[in-house]
Amino acid sequence: MTDQELEKLRYPIGRFSSPKQLSPEEREEKRSSIRLFPARLRAAAESMSDEQLDTPYRPGGWTIRQVIHHVVDSHMNSYVRFRWTLTEDEPVIKAYDEKAWALLPDAKTAPISISLDLLHHLHIRWMLLLDAMGEEEYQKRLQHPVSGYLTLDEMLALYAWHCDHHLGHVTELKAREGWA
Repeated sequence: MTDQELEKLRYPIGRFSSPKQLSPEEREEKRSSIRLFPARLRAAAESMSDEQLDTPYRPGGWTIRQVIHHVVDSHMNSYVRFRWTLTEDEPVIKAYDEKAWALLPDAKTAPISISLDLLHHLHIRWMLLLDAMGEEEYQKRLQHPVSGYLTLDEMLALYAWHCDHHLGHVTELKAREGWA
């Protein structure tokens, strides 16, 4: 497999490109991606067998099960990061080792229904927060220990991309394997 083919498997919608600020229309588009993601992921994954869920989406990559559990881990962290940023002055957030989290027993073996249900409810709560935010709140910043300062506009764009990125892992694998 070529490097270009591996890159396409790893980033099915391309790599993330960070905007500094979103227009109101772009912001609504990103919120819509986040709002619709739990149902889209459930529709893509819930009919998969355990054998399919335990298939890596690419050589050396996580299994679909790990991807689904990772999304919940990541989005829970993002939700908390939004809340810190809205209530503190440029908080320094805690990073986490997502690769190590994906190797924990629950991420490797738990039924996906647990994470799909949690994701559904988490996104309802997250959307209440996102929809209530004003323009000035989207310009508030947090400090990531690796990435530096990020505005909530940038975080919104990142997590909208994150939704489509991991949905692509599921749907692309299903299409390649003829599981669709």
